[in-house]
Amino acid sequence: MPIQQKQKYSEMERKAGGKYLRELTGSIAVYVVLLIASLTYGPAMDSGSLKTAALACPVIGFFLMIWAVARQVGRMDEYQRIVMLETFTLAAAVTVGVTFTYGFLEAAGYPRLSMFTVWGVMGASWLVIGLFRRWTMDR
Repeated sequence: MPIQQKQKYSEMERKAGGKYLRELTGSIAVYVVLLIASLTYGPAMDSGSLKTAALACPVIGFFLMIWAVARQVGRMDEYQRIVMLETFTLAAAVTVGVTFTYGFLEAAGYPRLSMFTVWGVMGASWLVIGLFRRWTMDR
């Protein structure tokens, strides 16, 4: 008779995770489509408010990502919210450390980086710290 393993996540947690994955994936897809359209058609447009709107339209996908995260936080219990807040706080601290240090390196002649780099550092930090924390908690 096989030994049954204890489930790590409840049915409710798995359903909430599935909803979050669908919402986040959908918002990322909207972002990517709008980004491609913006970069394809925006630069060739005449200067003005229409060009500005076309180049800024990927922000709609970004706001949908925020909406997906906010909905997921609303579905979490208190403990999960604390873990997520701690993970986000650590990612923000890593981002501050990296960008602060790079500011001094720019003074030493390193190239100036786009502000988009900050989001990349933040997102990567949040992902790595979150995966590490999940790995250590699941052990």
